[in-house]
This record gives sequence, C-alpha cells and structure tokens, in this order.
Amino acid sequence: MMQAPVPQALMTQAPINRAELASRAAEVAGLLKTLAHPNRLMIVCTLVEGEYSVSQLEEMLDIHQPTLSQQLTVLREAGIVETRREARQIFYRLTEQKAASLVAALHAIFCPREPTP
Repeated sequence: MMQAPVPQALMTQAPINRAELASRAAEVAGLLKTLAHPNRLMIVCTLVEGEYSVSQLEEMLDIHQPTLSQQLTVLREAGIVETRREARQIFYRLTEQKAASLVAALHAIFCPREPTP
C-alpha cells in the first residue's frame, strides 16, 4: 500500500505538545461532526459562494423548508453561519473561516471542475 505524501508545510512545522494536539483534535472533531450530514455539507458548500436567503437555498439545494430550517439552526448554533434579516427574508452567510477552508479543501478534492474549452 502506497503512503500519501505529507504536505511540505506540515514537514517544516515544529511538533505540537500532546495537550495542544488533544485540544485541536477535539475542535476539529466537533467541526467535522457538525458538517458530517449531507444537507449541512451542501448548505455550507453553497454558502462558501456567498450569502443566500432561505428561499434561495431551498430552491438551489432542493431541500424542503422544514428540513432546511432545522439544518440551518444546527449550523447557526455551532457558529458556522449567521443570519441577516431584510424585511421578511432571512439571509445566511458563512462566518466560520475554518469551516470555509475545510469545505474549499473538500471541494478541491471531491468536486474538481473540468476546464471549460
């Protein structure tokens, strides 16, 4: 079995101590747990592109409103998204930079775009 290459940036960093590693692992595990739902992952992937209203997200992602609201609540309570109200519409945007970076990395790995001719 072939071993995956270690990114150069990781090879040049000093090792972290066990307590710090445990703390960071817990933080990452919490973020991954929150994102580890297909609907929440689709929502966050969409919000990486910018701010959208609930109705826009519902139409774009084909997630029915009750389910969408439930998943947006989970993301909001985790501090990954925040809301803005404009008249009767609620808009959501990504606020957690670590989540945005993680989703960008996942997108690059799993959803590479084909070059347009």
